[in-house]
Amino acid sequence: MSGLTAARSLAASGQHVVVLEARDRIGGRTWTDDDLGVPVDLGASWIHGIDGNPLTVLRDAFGIESSVFTVGSFQPEGSIAMHAPDGSRLNAFEQRRWVDDVATTDVRLEAVIAHAPAGTTYAEAVDLALADLGWDDERAARVREFMGHRVEDLCGATSSALDAHGLDEEHVPGDEVVFPGGYRQFVERIADGLDVRLGQVVTRVERSAAGVVVRTQDGAVHRAAQAVVTVPLGVLQSRSVTFEPPLPSANQGAIDRLGMGVYDKVFLRFPSVFWDEDSDVIRRQGPDIAWHSFYNLTRATGEPVLVALVGGPSARALEDRADEDIVAAALDALRELYGDAVGEPVATRTTRWAHDPFALGSYSFLATGAATSDPDLVAEPIDGVLHLAGEATFADEPATVHGALLSGHRAAERILGRPMDLAVLATPLPVP
Repeated sequence: MSGLTAARSLAASGQHVVVLEARDRIGGRTWTDDDLGVPVDLGASWIHGIDGNPLTVLRDAFGIESSVFTVGSFQPEGSIAMHAPDGSRLNAFEQRRWVDDVATTDVRLEAVIAHAPAGTTYAEAVDLALADLGWDDERAARVREFMGHRVEDLCGATSSALDAHGLDEEHVPGDEVVFPGGYRQFVERIADGLDVRLGQVVTRVERSAAGVVVRTQDGAVHRAAQAVVTVPLGVLQSRSVTFEPPLPSANQGAIDRLGMGVYDKVFLRFPSVFWDEDSDVIRRQGPDIAWHSFYNLTRATGEPVLVALVGGPSARALEDRADEDIVAAALDALRELYGDAVGEPVATRTTRWAHDPFALGSYSFLATGAATSDPDLVAEPIDGVLHLAGEATFADEPATVHGALLSGHRAAERILGRPMDLAVLATPLPVP
């Protein structure tokens, strides 16, 4: 999304732009797939907070249908069927008390984090907040594990790997929405009219006062006055793209300090609905349960579809297993909640973002010891000819599609030396 946004913003100003895409498709970590017989997003799915979000403006400009799905990790009071560690359904009082406990902890946690010394982990901050509240072990455990799952969901990492300030930018206003037709609707509209060349695996980026030279795996050479590199953080950290001369220590240091999380999805399409049809999410409490959340996509897809969301070490471990083993484990988890009502799925789809050589993870997070300014430091222009963009380079909204979009637009503005209205993303390109 960041690369296409930068390209369209530049092309709208009359610049000649070529997009080199390593994959055989556009979109990167926004990937809408039809293998289930209905469109589902294997990567990014939501607009996280529609109020004041540039994606909301584009949604309206493009006429893209959306469906409210406000059940994220900061909305524990959403439409959720909550189950206890033993699989039994919480009653209304139990669920209400748990929701209130999470809200109370969030208030205390904010105060703890505001005064946390450098190097404090999110897990340590949660422990301090719960200690201040003085609850019994069982009550505190139910909240602590949710906070851990929250980090897995939002960062693809553990709360002990996340800096205490790692979720400072996650509170976004307004409902969250998904798209029945998938995120590809945005990608295709933004890419329309651009010179996009698929299957171009960039291996080397050389820079000098004269501009940049980009070399690809197939031996092609591209020369330009300036370049925007939008490979994910995991790829930058792997050094699979060589920069000559090497990136400045400020940019490279920030790249190395940040973390790359893993967040995978297991889609299950069933013959019929057997779960709580009115609930958007099925959640189960418990500290060691990888299958803690199943999201109900029936309303969004029009078919009986659940998706399990698995993050952090559980996701990394999952990726080493065969698809049939992964699906079997997901079905076992569902049967612990719904028994024999769980039938065999008619179609399944599993992601492996950590094993994707052009992603090497799902999205970035603020690793312990990293500075909140590090994402923006990654994006600092280099020698006036090279720019890095992507969700990992936008400190205000990391790990989001709109953060990726805004980072690409920022890179284009820096190249042009002037601000541009985001409306250019929804207007036809000038005729060459």
